[in-house]
Amino acid sequence: MQRPQKTSKDGYMQRDKLETEEYAKACSTVIKEVGSQDGIDLIDKVIDDNNLLMACKKVKSNKGAPGIDGMTVDELFGHVAKYRNHLKKKLREGTYRPLPVKRVEIPKPDGSKRKLGIPCVRDRMVQQAIYQVIGGIIDPNFSEHSFGFRPKRNQHQAIKESIRFYEKGYKIVVDCDLKSYFDTINHQKLMEYLKVFIQDKIILKLIWRFLKSGILDDGLTKSTESGAPQGGVLSPLLSNVYLDQLDNELERRGHKFVRFADDFCIYVKSERAGHRVMESITKFLEKDLKLTVNRTKSKVGSPTKLKFLGFCIHKTSKGVGCRPHQSAKKKFKTKIKALSKRKRSGNFGEIVKEINQVTVGWINYYGISYMKHFIKTINHWLNHRLRQLIWKRWKKVKTRYRQLKRLGIRHEEAWRLANTRKGYWRISASETLQKAIKNKTLKKWGLKDLNHLYERRYLSY
Repeated sequence: MQRPQKTSKDGYMQRDKLETEEYAKACSTVIKEVGSQDGIDLIDKVIDDNNLLMACKKVKSNKGAPGIDGMTVDELFGHVAKYRNHLKKKLREGTYRPLPVKRVEIPKPDGSKRKLGIPCVRDRMVQQAIYQVIGGIIDPNFSEHSFGFRPKRNQHQAIKESIRFYEKGYKIVVDCDLKSYFDTINHQKLMEYLKVFIQDKIILKLIWRFLKSGILDDGLTKSTESGAPQGGVLSPLLSNVYLDQLDNELERRGHKFVRFADDFCIYVKSERAGHRVMESITKFLEKDLKLTVNRTKSKVGSPTKLKFLGFCIHKTSKGVGCRPHQSAKKKFKTKIKALSKRKRSGNFGEIVKEINQVTVGWINYYGISYMKHFIKTINHWLNHRLRQLIWKRWKKVKTRYRQLKRLGIRHEEAWRLANTRKGYWRISASETLQKAIKNKTLKKWGLKDLNHLYERRYLSY
């Protein structure tokens, strides 16, 4: 057996590239354990009728757009019922061939576009059936510091872990950004890593075909030489399998780190150590995993300023917590501003419903943070904007006067405000209109109170 050797540049222990006998033996032991269970091949569990039914239900509940064949999720059950035996035979023999995925580009805040791939509904069902069998086998082997796309793990747990490292004195973070990670996964390396967990050759063959299914972009089918398109059911699991090698390397070096999918941060005690770690881990990612590190976005600094999953660590007299990054606050305010603009069309109840969907979702995610003052300010500002929207819709003097009277304003005061020539925003801040359309009135009309939502969410955390 060859002994581990130190690299000449970073001083870390690294196993020789030639696989040792004991390491190979350990891998083969794992493969024997997970390749089959109770004498049943994993592919037989995939094509089991109950497993396929569960997969159909899951795909339908997830909804989603149709792929290149145009089949919708509502048509899936009928299709599978009609061709079930034929489908099971093709899967069992490994002759099933997925269709190319449909390319969709989603704009990102920085102006670039995120490339998504939408598989056809039947392929999503097959991927889901495979995931339901192999997911439970592979996931327990992942690092405890990995939180993305895993059962019973989420972003909030990752932030808690980051806070714990900060409290222990690791107050410098190495934020390493991977450029187009899902599009640059090396297929050959991924299959090598996957074979450590899964032995069934048919399942491995099917996964390989999903990786090589191609992409339909602008009417042309392009081959996929690398990557696992975002949008596929198996992509999150496969991305974790690939980056599990990174987790193992970081644990071997003794680093404190947190990873959520392709976002990961390494916590160290000094800025000098941070730059050294950034250099060495960049070499590992680019040389060993064949990934590309975005050097313009990768930074070393304080976690109180650098964001991770939209949060920054926040230190107060009461202890260490977190807060939303300024960019997250700005994006939230911009979205509410678009939904509450006074020129927009639609029923007021529908507008309030759309606003509630955004505010409730945002507070459910960021509500674990210290942001009482921000929520109070946003709540007041939003009520102000909705009063402006309502006032503009009361176009005529008679309508304004009648509505103000209905809401309890005296004749003279209502007539004076109804005849004003002041602008919408100024009137929406007036004492009379605030007296007519109180905060509790807006709540009665369906608007969620942000202060109440935040207090309830923060206390539950």
